[in-house]
Amino acid sequence: MSNLEDPRVLFALERTALAWNRSGLALIAFGFLIEKSNLLLQLIDPERYQNKIMYGQWLGIAIIVFGMLVNIASILQYRRGLKALSPAEFIDGYQTQHPVLLNLFTFLSGMFLIISFWIH
Repeated sequence: MSNLEDPRVLFALERTALAWNRSGLALIAFGFLIEKSNLLLQLIDPERYQNKIMYGQWLGIAIIVFGMLVNIASILQYRRGLKALSPAEFIDGYQTQHPVLLNLFTFLSGMFLIISFWIH
């Protein structure tokens, strides 16, 4: 629980949530790169990489799911941190839901990315 009664605590909490969002987004992008690099390997030498393609696809999807879990954990931590702040640490009229919305958008992007792998 915070007892600083300083609005900068809210901004620090928000920056932390946004940093975790970037980490989740980076993991999702890395998983996408792994999944698509296996497609490139299969195009270069289909006989050699035919059986190995599934391992890379599942590894890419696992990393994307991990990035999505990071985004959900970021939302939960941010909401928990907001509950611990005192009223003096909030700024009148300041919208605190934007980091939550951004993390949800990143989570949904990862979900649609996984769905797109199964469609193709």
